[in-house]
Amino acid sequence: MICLFCNLSYAGDYIVGEGDVLEITVYENDDLSTVARVTYEGTIVVPLLGQVVVKDFTVSGVAQKMQALYADGYIVNPQVNVFIKEHRSRKAVILGQINDPGIYNLRERTSLLELISQAGGLTKHAGTMATIKRSNGDPDKNIIEVDFKKLVEEGKMDFNIQVKDGDSVYIPKQKVFYVAGEVKKPDAYSCDENPTIIKAVTMAGGFTAKASRTGVKIIRKIGAKEKIMEDVMMDEVVLPDDVIVVPESFF
Repeated sequence: MICLFCNLSYAGDYIVGEGDVLEITVYENDDLSTVARVTYEGTIVVPLLGQVVVKDFTVSGVAQKMQALYADGYIVNPQVNVFIKEHRSRKAVILGQINDPGIYNLRERTSLLELISQAGGLTKHAGTMATIKRSNGDPDKNIIEVDFKKLVEEGKMDFNIQVKDGDSVYIPKQKVFYVAGEVKKPDAYSCDENPTIIKAVTMAGGFTAKASRTGVKIIRKIGAKEKIMEDVMMDEVVLPDDVIVVPESFF
């Protein structure tokens, strides 16, 4: 169902945080090259400079900051390269209609489709929406709905959002209705767009030659009870879990 698209990831745009391990090299100054882990306070310790605050800087921003510090009385025209040697532990959970639900480590930039791929892809019963709940801030303002149809079928890649540390992703079960009786392809069909009876019959391949087109009924669950709707019109709207029964004509 899902064809994976990957966002381009640029290491220089990665935001440095607690627990990251940085590999720092200074051109033609091997004695200043070092490997440093970002502390709880968001600092690293480097030769000559001592403690340097790097928290919330991008990788390229750390390099630029260190170049400026070394240039201030230490080295003429310093050239500093910074790489992420080890990422801090960033995790997200994905549940619902996914083949291997659970908690996953996130890379520098992990998109929604990349996380779904890591989790073994969607099940055949997956719906067309995903809900992402952010762990920080106001819970009512940190719930994101993603429409897979717009993302995959229409190619709107802005829906392929970046998954963040602490996110909870939920893939609900697809809403379906059922068509039985005298249709060419009796089966379960997607009810995401709440089709009419005639659209539902069309999805099921149309009426057979034996079908009674005026005797169609719907078996609908209302609470714990079932309601049978007889001789429904073709423009009747179908609801999730409805069973449409097309009887045989005896004439």
